[in-house]
Amino acid sequence: MFDRKVISSKFLVFILLLCIECCHVFSSGDEVIECMESEREALLGFKKDLINSGDILSSWGIEDDKRDCCKWEGVECSNITAHVIRLRLDFFRLVGNNISSFLLELHYLEYLDLSYNDFGGNKIPQFVGSMKQLQHLNLISSNFSGVIPPQLGNLTNVRTLDLSLNNLRSENLDWLSHLSLLSRLDLSDSNLSDTNWLQHILKLHSLEELLLSNSNIQDVLVTSSVVDDDYLFVNSSSLSLSVINLSENNLTSSHAIDYIFRPNHLRELYLGGNKLKRLPASLGEFSKLETLNVSFNSLQGTITESNLTRLRRLKWLDLSSNSLTFHISPGWTPPFQLDYLSLASSNTGPHFPTWIRTQSNVNSLDLSGNNISGEVPKWFWSLSPSLRTLNLSHNQISGTIPHFISSKLTSIDVSFNNFSGHIPLLHPNIETFQLSQNMFSGSISSICTTTTTLELFSLDLSNNQLTGEIPNSWEYMYQLTFLNLGYNYFSGEIPRTLGSVSSLKVMRLRNNNLWGELPSTLKNCQQLELIDIGGNMLTGNIPSWISAFSQDMAYLILNENRFYGSIPPEICNLTRIHVLDLSRNNLSGQIPRCFNSFTELLDKGTTNGQDLLSYYYYVESASVQWKGRESVYRKRTLRLLKLIDLSSNKLVGNIPEIFSSLKGLISLNLSRNSLTGNINPDIGQMERLEVLDLSRNQLSGTVPISMAQLHSLAVLDLSNNNLSGKIPSSTQLQSFNESSYAGNPKLCGPPLASCPGDKLIPDTTGQGRRNNKEINDDEDEGGFILKRLSFWKEVGISIVFGFIVGFWGFVGSLLIKRSWRVAYFNFWDRVGDWFYATTIVFFRKLRRT
Repeated sequence: MFDRKVISSKFLVFILLLCIECCHVFSSGDEVIECMESEREALLGFKKDLINSGDILSSWGIEDDKRDCCKWEGVECSNITAHVIRLRLDFFRLVGNNISSFLLELHYLEYLDLSYNDFGGNKIPQFVGSMKQLQHLNLISSNFSGVIPPQLGNLTNVRTLDLSLNNLRSENLDWLSHLSLLSRLDLSDSNLSDTNWLQHILKLHSLEELLLSNSNIQDVLVTSSVVDDDYLFVNSSSLSLSVINLSENNLTSSHAIDYIFRPNHLRELYLGGNKLKRLPASLGEFSKLETLNVSFNSLQGTITESNLTRLRRLKWLDLSSNSLTFHISPGWTPPFQLDYLSLASSNTGPHFPTWIRTQSNVNSLDLSGNNISGEVPKWFWSLSPSLRTLNLSHNQISGTIPHFISSKLTSIDVSFNNFSGHIPLLHPNIETFQLSQNMFSGSISSICTTTTTLELFSLDLSNNQLTGEIPNSWEYMYQLTFLNLGYNYFSGEIPRTLGSVSSLKVMRLRNNNLWGELPSTLKNCQQLELIDIGGNMLTGNIPSWISAFSQDMAYLILNENRFYGSIPPEICNLTRIHVLDLSRNNLSGQIPRCFNSFTELLDKGTTNGQDLLSYYYYVESASVQWKGRESVYRKRTLRLLKLIDLSSNKLVGNIPEIFSSLKGLISLNLSRNSLTGNINPDIGQMERLEVLDLSRNQLSGTVPISMAQLHSLAVLDLSNNNLSGKIPSSTQLQSFNESSYAGNPKLCGPPLASCPGDKLIPDTTGQGRRNNKEINDDEDEGGFILKRLSFWKEVGISIVFGFIVGFWGFVGSLLIKRSWRVAYFNFWDRVGDWFYATTIVFFRKLRRT
């Protein structure tokens, strides 16, 4: 009877819902179900609590034409009840102090996505755990921080939980055990270092996707109690994990990982960026595996055909940056067809891996850094019609590249090899073309013969043997951002059409044979961040339109050319400059008095480089004068360099006092000019200065006392000026040898000769002995010996005088004062009696024993 009543009740509910749906379907077109008033007010309250909602929530309003919140951007309502069930506000660029509690009024909300917004680095509010009807919660990259609230364990209906790309942490994951329906968990980029993460994961029986990349998880000991309690779970088909991402962590052993592997389900496995020394023991059994990434580990051992034979569904394989050894027969035919293959830095050389010939569907192939030598097999260049990206860089491959390569290729990198011959043709689809550090020769006129718009983003042909003029047809490369033609044998003028490439950010034409003036069209390249045209034969004035680069220019390197005229004051508009190198030209006039406009050089704090050189990944290096010679700075270190080099010109006048305000400057070189006047007395304010070269000028006056405050100074050259007076005393300034001060006849004091009238004080340090010995000629040496004899004579007189005063002061007192004399001798009598009695008693005791 009870079962019949239950069935009858369920049937009535079904009929009622069916009727409601039918009424909805057959209702007249004029009748529209609008959202609930209370929910509309809640959404408006949520919007009001935001600091900035921009225009994207302009559809949310109180006007008559905006009353139906079901039509608002990002809001979805039920077709039956009109309740708000989904709120998708990802990528809306919202800014707020936190999630508004008004969302608690949305009692039927099942899906909440606030990803890729900005909530001010605040904590995830605890009340989110009260939204028990939620089935999907996504807060990806929303600028949350602090502890993950354990109240999230109250979301017992949740299926997906994604809190990745925030600054969250957790010390206890016990709350996870309450989420019995959870199928996808992503806590990537959270700090889980203090948790026993595996113990809690083993209890999530419905989990299908586990993503904990970059979460500081470490090897954990799987205790016997955990294994006993979950034995059936671990060893049965109920373990349904199909995606596992534990990359970028501190895992060293695959022991714990083996507990969450089940061959029958796993499709994607990401373990890259750990410290694993061996692959999981059962890896070869994963017949359904499609993606395997174990790159950047410490994997050792040998990879043979048997490790890969059962991976029939494999589409993505990344074994790069490990210490593996490959023993695969040349005739082996893999059972899989890969879309992506990366064996970079994985010891696959010295022979070209011939089994790759079977991978006719591959669209991305990386064999870089494998010491592969010899020529590329002819079949390789027609390997796959789907090939999009190819990386053969940092090998020892020789031979030529076919003139016509696949038109499907969008990225090719064969840099740092021994390729020769002519540059292959550029296809319209190519985006990245990296051919540097080879032996390519001839002209590059063929790469610019097309009248079709190219998608080219990065072009690097540097360090080859290319000749001829640089083509003057760059107007078709409207997306070109990085251009490097340095260290070749190009001649002629810089083409005017380069100015039509407004997207250009990095232009390097260094060490060629270019001549002529800078084309005025370059002022259109207002996004330029780095210009390096040093080591050519360019002439003319440095143009005043150089200020057009003021928004982003950080590196301006024009050294070793033939520029003349004065330094234009407009150069001071380059406020973000980090490196200004105008050395070895024919510049004249005075140094502009406006260098304090270089705001990046005013700050003595270090630069993290995140907002500098936005495309630094494509900048292999830049050459600058550092510590007296040309040095090559690569990528990250380049971003930390702050330098001004105006040396080897014809500059005149005083050194501007504003240099002292450049507290972030690391290197200043004004040598080999005709500068006059004094060294700035406040130069000691340049606290980060490591290199200071003012040599071979006509500077006068004294060495400023404040220079003793330059504690980071590693290179100092003040030689060949007209400086005078005594060198200030400091550990730093006296640590340099004579050559740093040579050529200043009126300069004295260590490490040079002592100044007239100085009183010599002995120095027991090696430096002091060297300082005292550095006196030339017999006359000076004799004078030095006399000074040393005079010193010891003074010491002897002081000792004798001290003895006389001390001795007769004491004895004379006893002779004059009778009571003192009696007391003194009585004291010593008592001391003698005590010593005698003590000795007699001691020996008697010793004799008895």
